[in-house]
Amino acid sequence: MDSEMEQFQQDLLASVRQMKAGKAARVTHVKLSEAAQARAKVGVSQNVFAKLLGVSLRTLQDWEQGRRQPTGAAQTLLRIASLHPEVLQEMNAY
Repeated sequence: MDSEMEQFQQDLLASVRQMKAGKAARVTHVKLSEAAQARAKVGVSQNVFAKLLGVSLRTLQDWEQGRRQPTGAAQTLLRIASLHPEVLQEMNAY
């Protein structure tokens, strides 16, 4: 058991050294949903963004996680938020 623990500690230290040196074993890129991208451009929390769009927080979370897709007017609002985030930021000021 002692040798296993020593090996674990050595491996852990080696991993920390690699991280500090900027050597990542792998890089994962996550593609944001349209809803998440729009919210990021507006720069508000999920709760605030859901209120600005007039949808429930759960609905927005479902859109951002890809469990559901926005339809109709919601898609248009998301497009406006992406192309003109200042409009929603202005609305948030009221």
